[in-house]
Amino acid sequence: MSGKYEDSLGLIVTESCKELGENVNKKIMEKRNLNESLLIPAQLPRFSNGEGKCVIEEGTATDKDLYIITDIGNYDLTYKIHGFDNRMSPDDHFQDIKRVISAVNGEADRITVIMPMLYESRQHRRNAGESLDCALALQELQNLGVKRILTYDVHDPSVQNALSPSTSFQSFYPTNTMMQEFIENEEFNPDDVLFISPDNGAMGRAIYNANMFAADVGMFYKRRDVSKIVNGKNPVVAHEYLGKDIKGKTLVIVDDMISSGGSMLEVAEDLKNRGAEKIYMFASFSLFTDGIEKFDEYKEAGYFDLVYSTNLTYIDSEITRKKWYKTIDCSDHLSEVIDTLNCSKSVEHLKNGRQKILKMLAEKKNGIL
Repeated sequence: MSGKYEDSLGLIVTESCKELGENVNKKIMEKRNLNESLLIPAQLPRFSNGEGKCVIEEGTATDKDLYIITDIGNYDLTYKIHGFDNRMSPDDHFQDIKRVISAVNGEADRITVIMPMLYESRQHRRNAGESLDCALALQELQNLGVKRILTYDVHDPSVQNALSPSTSFQSFYPTNTMMQEFIENEEFNPDDVLFISPDNGAMGRAIYNANMFAADVGMFYKRRDVSKIVNGKNPVVAHEYLGKDIKGKTLVIVDDMISSGGSMLEVAEDLKNRGAEKIYMFASFSLFTDGIEKFDEYKEAGYFDLVYSTNLTYIDSEITRKKWYKTIDCSDHLSEVIDTLNCSKSVEHLKNGRQKILKMLAEKKNGIL
């Protein structure tokens, strides 16, 4: 049965997410045998003092089931402020989302905001004296009339409790897409794979991946020096391993993001020294905030085999050219999500593809893959 919004689908893709958004548009057009693009042009110019605005041609968003796609992590974009080049920050990108919603001027039938990496997701909770930025941002979008917020691998799903029940919040894992590529391209014995959580915060994510793979889990916990604060947090003193023997095993270290990557590299070194055969890293988002030199060094030393990550946020081309880095394209999955929701159908099948993964593993054991 067709949904009431199916003939009114519209996409607004900001410059920060242009490549991913255009691929999503093409895939939906192909799926629906459309000749005309679903993209609605939106201009986001800046004044010379750095202030911005959004311009959308009048009537183009009227009565649309509108999906706004933005990458808040794209630091490669710049704008002029008093003659200086200023790189766009997550704050700038989030302001642009609100500008787009304002320019739509209440004409859209329904607005969905897609932030593959959720804005301020790293500040998802607070201790005394701290701000609660992610919750505030979600409430801002809700107050602007957004009916649904979509993201991937949110740092802490409980942040959605900041929203009222009238606003939908859905987080998808790119696990299925990453695992399919992993199974098809890597040499390993499926019975010898373990998923490793680099800390207790990623344990739920590691368990999810392990369940998809019918594998066991191991974890590290971080001992921190609570007497010091470095770069906003207590420095790690040591990583302690909890789990079964890993000698001769293929290990997959799982986390939502690689920021500096220090913890994952230290964990990889520890696992290799314990006798692991192969070590892979799975991360939905790769930021590499401290550069990639340390990854080059650890790869050269043989501490890991490959980093699997997605194109859900901006990645510098210097990184994507590295032989130890593999980008997984998630545009097909995102197009399926949008197409399904627009047709008012359930997206549950897009959240769990365990049976397909298990089938692929069985084929790998039998030498078919």
